[in-house]
Amino acid sequence: MTQTVRAVTIRQHGGPEVMEIEDRALGEPGPGEVRIRHHAIGLNFIDVYQRSGLYQMPLPAALGQEGAGIVEAVGDGVTHLKAGDRAAYAGGPAGAYAEARILPAGVVVPLPDGISFEEGAAVMLKGLTVQFLFRRTTPLAPGDTVLFQAAAGGVGLIACQWARSEGIRLIGTAGSAEKCALALEHGASEAINYREADVAAEVKRLTDGRGVDVVMDGVGRDTFDASLDCLRPLGMMISFGNASGKVPPVDIMTLAAKGSLQLTRPTMFTHVADPATCRAMAADLFGKIESGAIRVRIDQRFPLDQVQEAHRALEGRATTGSTVLIP
Repeated sequence: MTQTVRAVTIRQHGGPEVMEIEDRALGEPGPGEVRIRHHAIGLNFIDVYQRSGLYQMPLPAALGQEGAGIVEAVGDGVTHLKAGDRAAYAGGPAGAYAEARILPAGVVVPLPDGISFEEGAAVMLKGLTVQFLFRRTTPLAPGDTVLFQAAAGGVGLIACQWARSEGIRLIGTAGSAEKCALALEHGASEAINYREADVAAEVKRLTDGRGVDVVMDGVGRDTFDASLDCLRPLGMMISFGNASGKVPPVDIMTLAAKGSLQLTRPTMFTHVADPATCRAMAADLFGKIESGAIRVRIDQRFPLDQVQEAHRALEGRATTGSTVLIP
């Protein structure tokens, strides 16, 4: 059976204005696929990168990496989901900006009854990002110190809570006193207003000159150099996003000069490529939410037909917490 759904398409890279809503035919899922009817859709910076052309995509292209809703149908070979199940996902081919879609079942996980569709859509990509940052990228233990750049954003607020639940000291940065207060409320041990203070100098002061064990930096170009200066010798720099733009090429000898530093540029999509690993990561994340250790903060909601306005708010750093689109 073929149905028609509303979905966002881009035919050229550019600003928010290139996103168009059109009718799209949707059929039955094939082997290893599911069809999901969205109740909520997540908004993330990777959507901006793909729309703008920072991450090139063949055109015309769909957008969106994250959603939650009800499974309408499953294809042959899918055993962990069935029609009628509540489900959420992050990853797979872009296309979440739609009323419904078909996608590979491997990235779709059952959504516990205690987690709402909006929470599921808001937390999957950001929460799985935090999961791999804290669990899978470099060893972290209670008492370790982390600097998290942009701690009042959607990923940052989850990271603050995750760190508190693990006994990890998180020093967060944010661009206003209000955003610093938000990070502290969610579990940051200290917060630095990067508009008023030299972040590296303040980190050294807070750590008695030692520096932090790990930096988690999703901002990119504007913060990269300062982030390196915040690390202790042998520390780990995790550059996981480009909110301010792509990081320029790095002279590897810089890492040696600053204390034999380590540097990695991971993506969530590598970690969730294996379906069993994806489900295990999601179970870890959902356990944090159901225990109350992590509260999903959704501060902005936009109807799907206001997707251009949603992107403008995100790019203008006018958002806190997570943002969802409602189809």
